[in-house]
Amino acid sequence: MLEKLQSLEDRYDKLNELLSDPEVINDTKKLREYSKEQSDLADIIEVYREYKDVTTQLDEAKKMLEDKLDQEMHEMVKMEIDELEEQVPELEDKLRILLLPKDPNDDKSVIMEIRGAAGGDEAALFAGDLYRMYARFAEAQGWKLDVMETSQTGVGGYKEVIFMINGKGAYSKLKYENGAHRVQRVPDTESGGRIHTSTATVVALPETEEVEVDIHDKDIRVDTFTSSGPGGQSVNTTMSAVRLTHEPTGIVVSMQDEKSQIKNKEKAMKILRARIYDKFQREAQAEYDENRKSAVGSGDRSERIRTYNFPQNRVTDHRIGLTIQKLDQVLEGKLDEVIDALIMEEQTNKMDQIGE
Repeated sequence: MLEKLQSLEDRYDKLNELLSDPEVINDTKKLREYSKEQSDLADIIEVYREYKDVTTQLDEAKKMLEDKLDQEMHEMVKMEIDELEEQVPELEDKLRILLLPKDPNDDKSVIMEIRGAAGGDEAALFAGDLYRMYARFAEAQGWKLDVMETSQTGVGGYKEVIFMINGKGAYSKLKYENGAHRVQRVPDTESGGRIHTSTATVVALPETEEVEVDIHDKDIRVDTFTSSGPGGQSVNTTMSAVRLTHEPTGIVVSMQDEKSQIKNKEKAMKILRARIYDKFQREAQAEYDENRKSAVGSGDRSERIRTYNFPQNRVTDHRIGLTIQKLDQVLEGKLDEVIDALIMEEQTNKMDQIGE
């Protein structure tokens, strides 16, 4: 492990030199490539240097014990050794985790799609609850949220809401949200007080750049139409709404939230690019289906992943058997406890696979 870490530090130092090279500075592609590589290495190099510093201090302190010291100094050095020896395994564990294979999409922003599923109006209302939950979580992380497309119901819920959360590492936290979310509660319209079960589906896609997905203009059919509101009534008379169809895959994206056709097309392209990238990525990993099923957050999107039980103020994540009595806090966007547990589970799975 130490040899691997030293080679990474050597590469990190080399990248610092390259990023100061005028030839690289004037080459946009190389500059972006080297900057990203350096950024990806920054965390592990920081911990590795701390590890080296601690082990060096530990060696020096142990050598001091070999000298003739008075009682007070001997006790001080012994105390320092005890403290440093506690830090070493903690830093080693951090380094092992940082050396695990990393999802190349983790640093990206995320496009999220929430749809009301089984349960009619109650499912649409729950979709709205989930949207607000993620919006509050994004705000707490200092990320920016941009609504891209909505289809609202008359009762204040969403048949569908698509939005982008812009922020480094947004996908790494929210990729585990893929799947069917189930709610158990008494609807406001239920006079008998009976608990109803409804579901909403969540899809989290990494934002992709043009260079990552090769999409040809000739493969995209562009249709324009007038925007419509709830019930299908026209909300303006200009042909501002856009429908993009990627003919090789059959993927269709419609966008009408903006008054400008250009802006609608830009947003639709972002979603189209993310969906095509996701399709190709899933097909490329099909041969690893068994591994994907055992990995947290990469299962079938129709799979029920989490239940939100209102009467008991309970949230249960079925993938890892986690249950917490904090539904009210979770819906306020306090998702860290759940997400951290999912990340820990995936890291443990990866370490177990490496050890096999």
